[in-house]
Amino acid sequence: MRIRPLGIEGAWEVTPQQHGDPRGRFLEWYRHDRLAEAVGHPLRLAQANLSVSARDVVRGIHFADVPPGQAKYLTCVRGAVLDVVVDVRVGSPTFGRWEAVRLDDTERRAVYLAEGLGHGVCALTDDATISYLCSATYRPAAEHTVHPLDPALAIDWPTATPLLSARDAAAPSLAEARAAGRLPDYDACRSFTAGLDTRPSP
Repeated sequence: MRIRPLGIEGAWEVTPQQHGDPRGRFLEWYRHDRLAEAVGHPLRLAQANLSVSARDVVRGIHFADVPPGQAKYLTCVRGAVLDVVVDVRVGSPTFGRWEAVRLDDTERRAVYLAEGLGHGVCALTDDATISYLCSATYRPAAEHTVHPLDPALAIDWPTATPLLSARDAAAPSLAEARAAGRLPDYDACRSFTAGLDTRPSP
């Protein structure tokens, strides 16, 4: 397993080592010890989700209040998606920047993103299925979204016809979310993650 940091602090790409023979294939897509060693603290597991999307569906950009935030560890178990991490933390040196990783059922890569980062995906195939582990349970009042087609973000989504949910289509721009005080604070996010290794699981 190879774990490398992306260009946004708190985001990592994980490439597993695959073992195959005529019977099929085996791989480790998540190792708590290897991830903790790379990111500096363990991922507290509180919830596991599965999402299935038709081709051209765009989900996001979603993020949660910090604390408690919601760190995520994602892989695509069927089909392919473009996974996008967006830095929505006010005060971050990469605020407003995004980075994308292709997740598919061939390379079997995974992405880890820390609390406070924004996240979105675009389905590249029908029935694109993502499995993801979360550090906190879903709290509707603490969940927010930024419009995925915000021109200021200029995310290069690989579709000419993005399909959005009603919630995402009505989401504010990054500037509007910042003006409304909805975005996480960079220093608060760093302080929160710095203490994770001593905090009890939720």
